[in-house]
Amino acid sequence: MRLRSVFSIAMAKAIAFACRLLHKQGVTLAGAMVMKVDPGLFDHLSAQLKRTIVVCGTNGKTTTNNLMAMALRANGHQVVINATGSNMKNGIVSALVLNSKWNGQIQADTATLEVDEASLRHVIDHLHVTDMVLTNLFRDQLDRFGEIDITMDLLLQAVQNHPDIHLIFNSDDVLSTQFALKSKLSYTTFGISKPMHDTNNADMKEGQFCPYCHAKLEYDFYHYAQLGQFHCPNGDFNHFHIDVDLGSLDSIDPLVFTINDVTFHSPLKGFYNVYNHMAVCALLTHYGESLSKFADELPSFQGGFGRLETFHIHGCDILLNLAKNPAGFNQNIDLIANDGSTKDVLIVINDNEQDGIDVSWLWDVDFDRLNQCNVSHYLTAGKRYMDMALRLKYVDIPSTPFDDIHQAISYALHDLGSTKLYILVNYTALYPTSQYLHELERKSA
Repeated sequence: MRLRSVFSIAMAKAIAFACRLLHKQGVTLAGAMVMKVDPGLFDHLSAQLKRTIVVCGTNGKTTTNNLMAMALRANGHQVVINATGSNMKNGIVSALVLNSKWNGQIQADTATLEVDEASLRHVIDHLHVTDMVLTNLFRDQLDRFGEIDITMDLLLQAVQNHPDIHLIFNSDDVLSTQFALKSKLSYTTFGISKPMHDTNNADMKEGQFCPYCHAKLEYDFYHYAQLGQFHCPNGDFNHFHIDVDLGSLDSIDPLVFTINDVTFHSPLKGFYNVYNHMAVCALLTHYGESLSKFADELPSFQGGFGRLETFHIHGCDILLNLAKNPAGFNQNIDLIANDGSTKDVLIVINDNEQDGIDVSWLWDVDFDRLNQCNVSHYLTAGKRYMDMALRLKYVDIPSTPFDDIHQAISYALHDLGSTKLYILVNYTALYPTSQYLHELERKSA
C-alpha cells in the first residue's frame, strides 16, 4: 500500500467518526476527500470483491439494497453496503473505504451498492459489476432526468460495454422490460402473475405503447402505475415469463407473503414493498442461495432512515416516509388509506437541486384520494409549502401551512394533540426531519 492510500483511509474514517459524533451527514464528504487525495483507491478496493451487485431504479433502491445485504449475510457472506442511500460516486467510494482496513484490505466478499441512475455510467467501470437489480422505472425529477426515456438511455449507456452483467428486473414493469430487451443482458425476472391486492388504477401510466409497432398496450390487470400483466394487441411486445413469482399475499400491514413455498414475515408495510422483497428473492434464486435463511432474519429488519421510519413522541405514533415522485406518492396514499384509524398528515416539499427544482409533478399525484382516508388535519411545510397547500386546495382539502418544519411538527404534537401522524417528505427534507424526530424522541423518553 502506498502511503497516500493509508492516509486517505485514515482521513475518511476520521471524517466519518467526527460526523457521527456531531449527528451530521459525512458519508459523501469522506468519499469526496478520498477521490481528491487518492482516486486510484476506488479501483483497488472494488477489485478485491468477488461479487458486486448494483441496485438501480426510480423507487425502492434503498430498501431493496438493505434487504439484499441482510439476505446475503444470512447466507454467510461478508457484505459492504452504502446503507444510508448515498448513491452517487462519493457515497459509493466512501462505503468501500469505510469498510476497509488501514492497509487497504476490504473486509467483504460481496458489495451491494445502491447507485443513482444518472451516476451508474460514472462508476460502473470502477466497480467490476457482476449483477444489476432494476426495481422499476417511473417518471422522476423532470428537470434532472427529463422524460423516462432519458433515464433508460443513461442506464443503457452504462451497461453497453459490460455484457457479462446479469440483470434482475421487475417484469411487471413495461419500462424495465424494455430496458432488458435493449440491453441484451442475461436476466432473471420477478413479478406477480395474478391480482393480489385491490389498488387504485388511476395512477399515471408510463410506457403505454408498444416499442415496436406503437400500438397501445393492453393490460389484463394492473398492480399499480404501469405495473401489471401487459401485452401488445399485435403480439409484438408481451410480458416476460416470471422466474420468481408471488405465491400468496396474506397481509400488507405488516407484510406476510410466500415465495417458492417460503413464508416471509416482514416488519415493513405497503403493497409496493412486496416488490422490493421479491427483487432480493430473485437474486438469491439466481445464485442458488437460501430463501429460508432470508425469511428467518427478516423479522428483525430495520429500514433505512425515512423509509417507514417510526417514532413515538408525546403519545403520538409518527411514521416518516420518503415520497418524491407521483408513483411513490400514490403508494404512500395507499398506505394511509389502508390505515383505518384517525390520523393527521404533514407533507414536506423542498425544491433544492437534489429534489428537482420543478415541482409540477405534484399535479400528477392523486391527492383527491386523501378525502377518503380518515385524516383529521393536513399540514404542509418545506420550501414549497404554499405550492403544496394550493395543490390540496384544488381537491377541496384545507391545510395549515408552515414555512418551518419544526413549527409544523410542534403544532401537530402540542396544538392538535395528534396521536398518529404521517410525515411524507421529499429528498432534502428527509435527513433533517429524521434527525429532528430522533432528537425529540430522545428528549421525550
